[in-house]
Amino acid sequence: MTLTQGLLALAAAVLVVLVAQGVWASWRARPRRAAQTLDRVEPSLSSGAAVVDGVVSGTPSDPVPSGGQATAAPAGAVASDRGVRGVWSRRRAAIDPLIDAPLPAEPVLAALPASRRVGSKLLLVEGLNAETGVWEAPQHGQRYSAFQAGVQLANRSGPLNEIGYSEFVQKVQTFADALGAAVDFVDMSEAVSRARELDEFAHAHDAQLAVHLRARGPSWTVGYLQQCAARHGMAPGAIAGQWVLPSEEPDSPPLVLLTFDAQAALAEDLDQSALRECTLSLDVPQTPEAVEPFSHWQRLASALAQDLDGALVDDDGRPVSIQQFAGIHQELQRLYEALAARDLPAGSIAAQRLFS
Repeated sequence: MTLTQGLLALAAAVLVVLVAQGVWASWRARPRRAAQTLDRVEPSLSSGAAVVDGVVSGTPSDPVPSGGQATAAPAGAVASDRGVRGVWSRRRAAIDPLIDAPLPAEPVLAALPASRRVGSKLLLVEGLNAETGVWEAPQHGQRYSAFQAGVQLANRSGPLNEIGYSEFVQKVQTFADALGAAVDFVDMSEAVSRARELDEFAHAHDAQLAVHLRARGPSWTVGYLQQCAARHGMAPGAIAGQWVLPSEEPDSPPLVLLTFDAQAALAEDLDQSALRECTLSLDVPQTPEAVEPFSHWQRLASALAQDLDGALVDDDGRPVSIQQFAGIHQELQRLYEALAARDLPAGSIAAQRLFS
Protein backbone atom coordinates (compact mmCIF):
# COMPACT_ATOMS: atom_id res chain seq x y z
CA MET A 1 0.00 0.00 0.00
CA THR A 2 1.39 3.37 -0.96
CA LEU A 3 1.41 6.36 1.34
CA THR A 4 -1.37 8.02 -0.64
CA GLN A 5 -3.59 4.95 -0.41
CA GLY A 6 -2.99 4.69 3.32
CA LEU A 7 -3.96 8.29 3.90
CA LEU A 8 -7.17 7.84 1.86
CA ALA A 9 -8.10 4.75 3.91
CA LEU A 10 -7.47 6.59 7.17
CA ALA A 11 -9.57 9.55 6.02
CA ALA A 12 -12.45 7.25 5.07
CA ALA A 13 -12.32 5.57 8.48
CA VAL A 14 -12.40 8.92 10.26
CA LEU A 15 -15.34 10.03 8.09
CA VAL A 16 -17.32 6.89 8.97
CA VAL A 17 -16.73 7.50 12.67
CA LEU A 18 -17.89 11.14 12.40
CA VAL A 19 -21.05 10.15 10.55
CA ALA A 20 -21.84 7.47 13.10
CA GLN A 21 -21.37 9.95 15.93
CA GLY A 22 -23.71 12.41 14.18
CA VAL A 23 -26.41 9.81 13.77
CA TRP A 24 -26.09 8.73 17.40
CA ALA A 25 -26.30 12.34 18.62
CA SER A 26 -29.35 12.98 16.44
CA TRP A 27 -31.08 9.86 17.76
CA ARG A 28 -30.36 10.83 21.37
CA ALA A 29 -31.69 14.37 20.77
CA ARG A 30 -35.01 13.32 19.19
CA PRO A 31 -38.29 13.90 21.13
CA ARG A 32 -39.34 11.01 23.32
CA ARG A 33 -42.41 9.21 21.99
CA ALA A 34 -44.69 6.54 23.37
CA ALA A 35 -44.16 3.09 21.94
CA GLN A 36 -46.64 2.32 19.12
CA THR A 37 -47.77 -1.09 18.04
CA LEU A 38 -50.23 -0.01 15.31
CA ASP A 39 -49.41 0.95 11.75
CA ARG A 40 -49.86 4.61 10.95
CA VAL A 41 -53.21 5.25 9.25
CA GLU A 42 -53.93 8.45 7.30
CA PRO A 43 -57.32 10.04 8.13
CA SER A 44 -59.85 9.55 5.31
CA LEU A 45 -62.82 11.55 4.12
CA SER A 46 -65.17 9.08 5.79
CA SER A 47 -63.46 9.27 9.18
CA GLY A 48 -65.74 11.96 10.57
CA ALA A 49 -63.75 14.99 9.38
CA ALA A 50 -65.56 18.28 8.98
CA VAL A 51 -67.00 17.91 5.52
CA VAL A 52 -67.91 20.42 2.89
CA ASP A 53 -70.01 18.88 0.13
CA GLY A 54 -69.15 20.23 -3.32
CA VAL A 55 -72.26 19.46 -5.41
CA VAL A 56 -72.51 20.11 -9.14
CA SER A 57 -76.27 19.93 -9.48
CA GLY A 58 -78.79 20.57 -12.27
CA THR A 59 -81.88 19.49 -10.40
CA PRO A 60 -81.39 20.37 -6.77
CA SER A 61 -83.95 19.92 -4.04
CA ASP A 62 -85.64 22.92 -2.47
CA PRO A 63 -83.99 25.32 -2.68
CA VAL A 64 -80.48 24.05 -3.41
CA PRO A 65 -78.69 20.71 -3.97
CA SER A 66 -78.87 18.31 -1.05
CA GLY A 67 -75.60 17.02 0.37
CA GLY A 68 -74.47 14.01 2.40
CA GLN A 69 -74.21 14.12 6.17
CA ALA A 70 -70.94 15.51 7.48
CA THR A 71 -70.24 12.42 9.56
CA ALA A 72 -70.79 10.00 6.70
CA ALA A 73 -69.28 11.67 3.67
CA PRO A 74 -68.40 9.27 0.84
CA ALA A 75 -64.85 9.11 -0.41
CA GLY A 76 -64.62 10.11 -4.05
CA ALA A 77 -67.75 11.27 -5.88
CA VAL A 78 -71.03 9.92 -7.22
CA ALA A 79 -73.07 10.95 -10.27
CA SER A 80 -76.84 11.02 -9.86
CA ASP A 81 -79.94 12.59 -11.39
CA ARG A 82 -79.53 15.50 -9.01
CA GLY A 83 -75.94 16.22 -9.93
CA VAL A 84 -72.35 15.24 -9.41
CA ARG A 85 -71.20 15.10 -5.82
CA GLY A 86 -67.73 15.57 -4.41
CA VAL A 87 -66.49 16.19 -0.88
CA TRP A 88 -63.81 18.17 0.81
CA SER A 89 -62.71 18.11 4.44
CA ARG A 90 -60.98 20.56 6.72
CA ARG A 91 -57.28 19.87 7.23
CA ARG A 92 -57.56 17.94 10.49
CA ALA A 93 -58.44 14.40 11.37
CA ALA A 94 -61.87 14.91 12.91
CA ILE A 95 -64.17 17.37 14.66
CA ASP A 96 -64.01 16.99 18.42
CA PRO A 97 -66.76 19.01 20.18
CA LEU A 98 -64.48 19.38 23.21
CA ILE A 99 -61.77 21.29 21.35
CA ASP A 100 -63.27 22.32 17.97
CA ALA A 101 -65.86 24.98 17.26
CA PRO A 102 -68.04 25.56 14.15
CA LEU A 103 -67.19 28.47 11.88
CA PRO A 104 -69.06 31.72 12.45
CA ALA A 105 -70.93 33.05 9.44
CA GLU A 106 -68.96 36.28 9.08
CA PRO A 107 -65.73 34.83 7.58
CA VAL A 108 -67.84 32.45 5.51
CA LEU A 109 -69.86 35.32 4.03
CA ALA A 110 -66.66 37.20 3.29
CA ALA A 111 -65.24 34.18 1.44
CA LEU A 112 -68.30 33.52 -0.73
CA PRO A 113 -67.80 34.03 -4.49
CA ALA A 114 -68.55 37.59 -5.58
CA SER A 115 -70.60 36.28 -8.51
CA ARG A 116 -73.13 33.54 -7.82
CA ARG A 117 -73.31 32.48 -11.46
CA VAL A 118 -71.25 30.22 -13.69
CA GLY A 119 -72.07 31.45 -17.16
CA SER A 120 -75.86 31.17 -17.38
CA LYS A 121 -76.01 28.69 -14.47
CA LEU A 122 -76.78 29.60 -10.87
CA LEU A 123 -74.15 28.78 -8.22
CA LEU A 124 -75.42 28.23 -4.67
CA VAL A 125 -73.67 27.75 -1.33
CA GLU A 126 -75.26 26.38 1.85
CA GLY A 127 -74.03 25.90 5.39
CA LEU A 128 -75.06 23.25 7.91
CA ASN A 129 -76.31 25.26 10.88
CA ALA A 130 -74.52 23.97 13.98
CA GLU A 131 -77.52 24.73 16.21
CA THR A 132 -80.48 23.57 14.10
CA GLY A 133 -78.84 20.96 11.87
CA VAL A 134 -80.54 22.57 8.85
CA TRP A 135 -78.85 23.38 5.54
CA GLU A 136 -79.35 27.06 4.75
CA ALA A 137 -77.80 30.06 3.01
CA PRO A 138 -75.16 31.41 5.43
CA GLN A 139 -76.64 34.12 7.65
CA HIS A 140 -75.04 36.63 10.00
CA GLY A 141 -74.93 35.56 13.62
CA GLN A 142 -75.07 31.82 12.87
CA ARG A 143 -72.36 29.14 13.07
CA TYR A 144 -71.78 26.36 10.56
CA SER A 145 -70.04 23.01 10.76
CA ALA A 146 -70.12 22.11 7.05
CA PHE A 147 -70.85 23.59 3.64
CA GLN A 148 -72.11 22.47 0.27
CA ALA A 149 -71.96 24.26 -3.07
CA GLY A 150 -73.96 23.62 -6.20
CA VAL A 151 -74.13 24.72 -9.81
CA GLN A 152 -76.85 23.80 -12.29
CA LEU A 153 -75.97 21.05 -14.71
CA ALA A 154 -78.47 22.33 -17.28
CA ASN A 155 -81.14 24.91 -18.03
CA ARG A 156 -82.82 26.22 -21.16
CA SER A 157 -79.53 27.82 -22.20
CA GLY A 158 -78.00 24.35 -22.53
CA PRO A 159 -75.81 21.98 -20.49
CA LEU A 160 -72.85 22.83 -18.29
CA ASN A 161 -69.73 22.53 -20.47
CA GLU A 162 -66.01 22.14 -19.77
CA ILE A 163 -65.48 25.89 -19.46
CA GLY A 164 -68.36 26.25 -17.02
CA TYR A 165 -67.17 23.30 -14.94
CA SER A 166 -63.67 24.76 -14.75
CA GLU A 167 -65.10 28.08 -13.59
CA PHE A 168 -67.14 26.28 -10.92
CA VAL A 169 -64.06 24.42 -9.71
CA GLN A 170 -62.06 27.64 -9.54
CA LYS A 171 -64.71 29.48 -7.52
CA VAL A 172 -65.29 26.61 -5.10
CA GLN A 173 -61.53 26.05 -4.70
CA THR A 174 -61.03 29.72 -3.82
CA PHE A 175 -63.87 29.50 -1.29
CA ALA A 176 -62.43 26.31 0.22
CA ASP A 177 -58.93 27.79 0.44
CA ALA A 178 -60.30 30.74 2.38
CA LEU A 179 -61.81 28.30 4.91
CA GLY A 180 -58.73 26.08 5.09
CA ALA A 181 -60.39 23.15 3.34
CA ALA A 182 -59.15 20.61 0.80
CA VAL A 183 -61.42 19.80 -2.15
CA ASP A 184 -61.96 16.54 -4.02
CA PHE A 185 -63.82 17.10 -7.31
CA VAL A 186 -65.20 14.51 -9.69
CA ASP A 187 -63.65 14.15 -13.11
CA MET A 188 -64.65 16.90 -15.52
CA SER A 189 -65.69 14.46 -18.24
CA GLU A 190 -68.11 12.73 -15.84
CA ALA A 191 -69.73 16.02 -14.82
CA VAL A 192 -70.05 17.29 -18.39
CA SER A 193 -71.43 13.95 -19.60
CA ARG A 194 -74.05 14.01 -16.84
CA ALA A 195 -74.98 17.57 -17.76
CA ARG A 196 -75.50 16.64 -21.40
CA GLU A 197 -77.71 13.69 -20.48
CA LEU A 198 -79.85 15.89 -18.25
CA ASP A 199 -80.07 18.53 -20.97
CA GLU A 200 -81.28 15.92 -23.46
CA PHE A 201 -84.03 14.87 -21.04
CA ALA A 202 -85.07 18.47 -20.43
CA HIS A 203 -85.12 19.25 -24.15
CA ALA A 204 -87.37 16.24 -24.84
CA HIS A 205 -89.78 17.10 -22.01
CA ASP A 206 -90.05 20.87 -22.26
CA ALA A 207 -93.38 22.42 -23.25
CA GLN A 208 -94.31 26.08 -23.62
CA LEU A 209 -97.79 26.46 -25.05
CA ALA A 210 -98.86 29.62 -26.87
CA VAL A 211 -102.02 30.65 -28.68
CA HIS A 212 -102.46 33.99 -30.46
CA LEU A 213 -105.58 36.17 -30.56
CA ARG A 214 -106.02 38.21 -33.74
CA ALA A 215 -108.65 40.87 -34.22
CA ARG A 216 -111.35 39.86 -36.70
CA GLY A 217 -112.59 43.42 -37.17
CA PRO A 218 -111.50 46.73 -35.63
CA SER A 219 -108.29 46.81 -33.63
CA TRP A 220 -108.31 47.06 -29.82
CA THR A 221 -106.86 49.78 -27.67
CA VAL A 222 -104.42 48.79 -24.92
CA GLY A 223 -106.86 50.12 -22.34
CA TYR A 224 -109.66 47.93 -23.66
CA LEU A 225 -107.45 44.82 -23.74
CA GLN A 226 -106.32 45.43 -20.17
CA GLN A 227 -109.92 45.96 -19.07
CA CYS A 228 -110.92 42.59 -20.53
CA ALA A 229 -107.91 40.86 -18.98
CA ALA A 230 -108.66 42.31 -15.54
CA ARG A 231 -112.26 41.10 -15.81
CA HIS A 232 -110.95 37.53 -16.00
CA GLY A 233 -108.59 37.75 -13.01
CA MET A 234 -105.40 38.93 -14.68
CA ALA A 235 -103.09 41.63 -13.33
CA PRO A 236 -100.21 43.75 -14.69
CA GLY A 237 -96.93 41.88 -15.01
CA ALA A 238 -93.39 42.97 -14.19
CA ILE A 239 -92.68 44.48 -17.61
CA ALA A 240 -94.57 46.61 -20.11
CA GLY A 241 -96.84 44.71 -22.45
CA GLN A 242 -97.37 41.85 -20.00
CA TRP A 243 -100.33 40.77 -17.89
CA VAL A 244 -100.42 37.62 -15.77
CA LEU A 245 -102.86 35.25 -14.14
CA PRO A 246 -101.16 34.96 -10.71
CA SER A 247 -100.81 31.71 -8.81
CA GLU A 248 -102.46 31.34 -5.44
CA GLU A 249 -99.16 30.00 -4.10
CA PRO A 250 -96.86 32.80 -2.82
CA ASP A 251 -93.60 33.36 -4.74
CA SER A 252 -94.77 31.04 -7.53
CA PRO A 253 -94.59 31.86 -11.25
CA PRO A 254 -97.82 33.05 -12.92
CA LEU A 255 -100.15 30.42 -14.30
CA VAL A 256 -100.78 32.15 -17.63
CA LEU A 257 -99.01 35.03 -19.35
CA LEU A 258 -100.67 37.57 -21.67
CA THR A 259 -98.24 39.55 -23.84
CA PHE A 260 -98.72 42.31 -26.38
CA ASP A 261 -96.72 45.12 -28.01
CA ALA A 262 -94.59 46.77 -25.31
CA GLN A 263 -94.29 50.04 -27.22
CA ALA A 264 -98.07 50.38 -27.35
CA ALA A 265 -98.23 49.59 -23.63
CA LEU A 266 -95.90 52.55 -22.92
CA ALA A 267 -98.02 55.06 -24.85
CA GLU A 268 -99.14 58.13 -22.90
CA ASP A 269 -102.78 57.55 -23.84
CA LEU A 270 -103.62 53.83 -23.69
CA ASP A 271 -107.01 54.49 -25.31
CA GLN A 272 -105.30 55.82 -28.44
CA SER A 273 -102.77 52.98 -28.97
CA ALA A 274 -104.01 50.23 -31.31
CA LEU A 275 -103.45 46.48 -31.13
CA ARG A 276 -104.48 43.70 -33.45
CA GLU A 277 -102.83 40.73 -31.76
CA CYS A 278 -101.88 39.39 -28.34
CA THR A 279 -100.57 36.06 -27.06
CA LEU A 280 -101.58 33.77 -24.20
CA SER A 281 -98.82 31.40 -23.09
CA LEU A 282 -98.40 28.63 -20.55
CA ASP A 283 -95.01 27.39 -19.30
CA VAL A 284 -95.85 23.78 -18.42
CA PRO A 285 -92.79 22.72 -16.33
CA GLN A 286 -93.01 25.95 -14.32
CA THR A 287 -96.55 25.39 -13.01
CA PRO A 288 -97.85 22.55 -10.80
CA GLU A 289 -100.27 20.11 -12.39
CA ALA A 290 -102.50 20.28 -9.31
CA VAL A 291 -103.55 23.89 -10.02
CA GLU A 292 -104.72 22.88 -13.52
CA PRO A 293 -102.88 25.59 -15.48
CA PHE A 294 -104.00 24.14 -18.80
CA SER A 295 -107.67 24.65 -17.87
CA HIS A 296 -106.94 28.28 -16.94
CA TRP A 297 -105.07 28.80 -20.21
CA GLN A 298 -107.90 27.32 -22.29
CA ARG A 299 -110.57 29.25 -20.33
CA LEU A 300 -108.79 32.58 -20.79
CA ALA A 301 -108.22 31.93 -24.48
CA SER A 302 -111.90 31.26 -25.09
CA ALA A 303 -113.11 34.14 -22.91
CA LEU A 304 -110.77 36.76 -24.36
CA ALA A 305 -111.45 35.59 -27.91
CA GLN A 306 -115.14 36.21 -27.29
CA ASP A 307 -114.67 39.56 -25.53
CA LEU A 308 -112.22 40.88 -28.13
CA ASP A 309 -113.90 39.30 -31.15
CA GLY A 310 -110.59 37.62 -31.88
CA ALA A 311 -109.59 34.47 -33.73
CA LEU A 312 -107.44 31.88 -31.99
CA VAL A 313 -104.47 30.86 -34.18
CA ASP A 314 -101.19 28.99 -33.76
CA ASP A 315 -97.67 30.24 -34.56
CA ASP A 316 -98.25 29.62 -38.27
CA GLY A 317 -101.54 31.53 -38.30
CA ARG A 318 -103.73 28.41 -38.54
CA PRO A 319 -107.02 28.38 -36.58
CA VAL A 320 -107.01 26.50 -33.28
CA SER A 321 -110.12 24.43 -32.49
CA ILE A 322 -111.58 23.04 -29.29
CA GLN A 323 -110.64 19.53 -30.48
CA GLN A 324 -107.01 20.57 -30.67
CA PHE A 325 -107.11 21.80 -27.08
CA ALA A 326 -108.35 18.36 -26.01
CA GLY A 327 -105.51 16.62 -27.85
CA ILE A 328 -102.92 18.92 -26.27
CA HIS A 329 -104.32 18.15 -22.82
CA GLN A 330 -103.80 14.42 -23.36
CA GLU A 331 -100.20 14.99 -24.39
CA LEU A 332 -99.61 17.06 -21.28
CA GLN A 333 -100.71 14.20 -19.04
CA ARG A 334 -97.91 12.04 -20.41
CA LEU A 335 -95.46 14.89 -19.96
CA TYR A 336 -96.47 15.40 -16.32
CA GLU A 337 -95.96 11.68 -15.65
CA ALA A 338 -92.50 11.68 -17.25
CA LEU A 339 -91.39 14.71 -15.21
CA ALA A 340 -92.66 13.19 -11.97
CA ALA A 341 -90.93 9.88 -12.72
CA ARG A 342 -87.63 11.76 -13.04
CA ASP A 343 -88.25 13.42 -9.65
CA LEU A 344 -88.86 16.71 -11.45
CA PRO A 345 -92.61 17.28 -11.02
CA ALA A 346 -93.93 20.33 -12.85
CA GLY A 347 -93.91 23.41 -10.65
CA SER A 348 -91.30 22.08 -8.22
CA ILE A 349 -88.27 24.23 -7.40
CA ALA A 350 -86.05 21.78 -9.23
CA ALA A 351 -88.21 21.88 -12.37
CA GLN A 352 -88.45 25.66 -12.26
CA ARG A 353 -84.65 25.91 -12.19
CA LEU A 354 -84.02 23.29 -14.85
CA PHE A 355 -86.59 24.81 -17.23
CA SER A 356 -85.46 28.40 -16.77
